[in-house]
Amino acid sequence: MSGKHPRSPQQHVVDAFLPGSPGSDVDHDVLAVGFPPLVAPGAHSLILGSIPGQTSLRRQRYYAHPRNAFWPIVRHVLGLPEIADHAACHAALIGQGFALWDVLAHCERPGSLDADIRAASILPNDFPRFLSEHPDIQWVFFNGTAAQQLWARHVQPTLPPDMAGLRQHRLPSTSPAHAGMTFDEKARQWHDALGQARNDARQRAKSGHVPERKVP
Repeated sequence: MSGKHPRSPQQHVVDAFLPGSPGSDVDHDVLAVGFPPLVAPGAHSLILGSIPGQTSLRRQRYYAHPRNAFWPIVRHVLGLPEIADHAACHAALIGQGFALWDVLAHCERPGSLDADIRAASILPNDFPRFLSEHPDIQWVFFNGTAAQQLWARHVQPTLPPDMAGLRQHRLPSTSPAHAGMTFDEKARQWHDALGQARNDARQRAKSGHVPERKVP
């Protein structure tokens, strides 16, 4: 997976839960272990889901469910042809300054619904480390309400003051389970939000000014 990130302490903890690990008593039929982030130096925005669904875990790639609207929306936002494959979409996304990850590194969840995540099993990704290694990130976009809520509960309280003022924006979930909004409505909101972040980054690059992540 292009743009892979070095292993974090959280990922070493996750290893202890994997099948065959000594002392692991986790129900591996419900175990979900997230992917490394897709990111390149100079990223200005971070897009976060909750944790990959079962189809994505089986195929080992982000948003692999054929009815998930994420990659069609990315193609629309970035002006890519509809036939662009995942590799081309990954390259275009990180090439335009967007990083892609999930809030959780690990959890137990029967099926793919966020509502079924077992709270006691939650382990968030190491965002203090990630954000310190990518200091140009100014925006965090959440793919749906669950990702935003998991961030607020498990990540926001762990951030040092210089990271607590990231600009945050919840976008409509691209999951097929979120059927209360049409594709066009979702695409418009994603297009407007990511377009604003991209324009902000261009303006900062022209001025040479990088704003501080101020505490609200």
